[in-house]
Amino acid sequence: MYAIIKTGGKQYRVTEGQKLRVELLHADAGATVILDEVMLVGGEGEPKIGRPLVAGAKVTATVNRHARDKKVIIFKKRRRKGYHKKQGHRQFFTELTITGISV
Repeated sequence: MYAIIKTGGKQYRVTEGQKLRVELLHADAGATVILDEVMLVGGEGEPKIGRPLVAGAKVTATVNRHARDKKVIIFKKRRRKGYHKKQGHRQFFTELTITGISV
């Protein structure tokens, strides 16, 4: 069984037991999180497609850890003008383990 969920402005295809990195969620490590913005549930017979969400469907997950991703370097330059700018960014993320999908 799989589901397509929406969290942090992005959509993810998830299955039970899968580890997933999403945008930062405000929950303690080890806590259980319920993701109720489920857009599609499939795997057994005909998939259930929401308009825009599947009514009553939810995905439960356990928070493994919070961390920061690798650094992304932003470098801007204008040739022959002596202008250059270097900037870095590290995005926060939450690592989840999907424990259940229910309709």
